[in-house]
Amino acid sequence: MKIGYDAKRAVNNNTGLGNYSRLVIDTIASSGDDSLLLYAPQLRPNKRLMPLLERENVTLCLPDSRCARHFRSLWRSYGVTSQLRRDEIGLFHGLSNELPLNIASSGIPSVVTIHDVIFRHFPRCYRPIDRTIYDYKFGRAARNATRVIAISECTRRDIIDFYGISPEKIDVVYQGCDPQFAHPVDHSRADEVKSKYAIDRPYIVGVGTVEERKNQLLTIKALRGLPDDIIVVIVGRRTRYAAEIDRFIAANGLHDRVRFVENADFSDFPALYAGALFSSYPSRYEGFGIPVIESLSVGTPVIIASGSCLEEAAGPDAPVVAPDDVDAYIAFARRIIDDHDYRTRLVGAGQTHITRFSRQNFADGLRASYDKALQCHGL
Repeated sequence: MKIGYDAKRAVNNNTGLGNYSRLVIDTIASSGDDSLLLYAPQLRPNKRLMPLLERENVTLCLPDSRCARHFRSLWRSYGVTSQLRRDEIGLFHGLSNELPLNIASSGIPSVVTIHDVIFRHFPRCYRPIDRTIYDYKFGRAARNATRVIAISECTRRDIIDFYGISPEKIDVVYQGCDPQFAHPVDHSRADEVKSKYAIDRPYIVGVGTVEERKNQLLTIKALRGLPDDIIVVIVGRRTRYAAEIDRFIAANGLHDRVRFVENADFSDFPALYAGALFSSYPSRYEGFGIPVIESLSVGTPVIIASGSCLEEAAGPDAPVVAPDDVDAYIAFARRIIDDHDYRTRLVGAGQTHITRFSRQNFADGLRASYDKALQCHGL
């Protein structure tokens, strides 16, 4: 069968949606004999995409007419559907919350992955025009799709509540993380990466865009209750929220205890996790929380915040705190640092839990959703 994918994010993005898109493509390409056609408005250099395009059963498809190449956004929203029919696509998967607006009338079975509807929970973090566009695209995609994939039970509940989608139409398919996190990190590699980023003291690591929702300030506030030689390393792009963190750091004399690392090499992430005392992901709301399973995969425990899907990602044994509970965070942090047996139990429980996010389970979940979509069309 020929399977088409909306590959805009796979080509353009090197973070969340891009990583997910490439993971889906790689997983399906390596788990069957289907032909995968990746539809993208344009090709940009991307070293993470190139290994996929080297596969015999993966082809990148760009707009196939002068008009489509000139009006790329219109092509992605409407024109690509004609191209899908010409290419005899048997099923189309929108990997990043949206589908061509005319997919329902095309006769092509379709699946859309909805990652989250965070803009509904935190509207202040988004421009009104962006919220309106997201709401329209996400809702229409969920209604028009033959099947909807939610990346967590939390997201599934949101799709039902906000868009009125029948629960029977939604498949929860947990994703895994990049295969690089499955490989052990030796001490020399961890030391090399620490030296590269000037990390010379015991540290807590937090990976993710520095923004209000990610709530990195909780980790910084907890530093005041932890030993003076411990620092926090925040790996991610700074936004306006970083200024709030900077003010807190200055007011509390913590300038030598916080490191910001922007544009870190993705290949260094496993070592950054592995070298840490623990990782910190106290986000106020997430659709899933890939950094959680990345950390657990390399054997580093993680403190998470309650209130969204993070308990699903981290498992029942992970330390969980309310997003503003500094004292509880400090208590868990001290226990992880001081109690070797406790830390060892967390590591073991985490690595047992993440087996549910295996590559095989991911492949099986995706293909089960594809099969249901095809059955709905009598195929």
